[in-house]
Amino acid sequence: MKTIAIPSAFLLLVATATLAMAIEPIPGSITYGGKSPRVDLAPAGSNFFHNFYANGSEVQEIYRINPDHSVSLVSRTVANR
Repeated sequence: MKTIAIPSAFLLLVATATLAMAIEPIPGSITYGGKSPRVDLAPAGSNFFHNFYANGSEVQEIYRINPDHSVSLVSRTVANR
């Protein structure tokens, strides 16, 4: 019984941590405010960059195109000035 409980607890911990670490859109992000743009001309699984300025800092975001051609924010880098 213990051998089943330990892997189950680990999977629950990983799933919770993944949800807690999701990147939230900020003003200027493509998906900010609940927007759900579609990219029909690019293949699913490809990535693209989006650059903008927020609070005086340059922000670069990386988005991934999902199989349904919606986009998901996967990374954000802020260059402090």
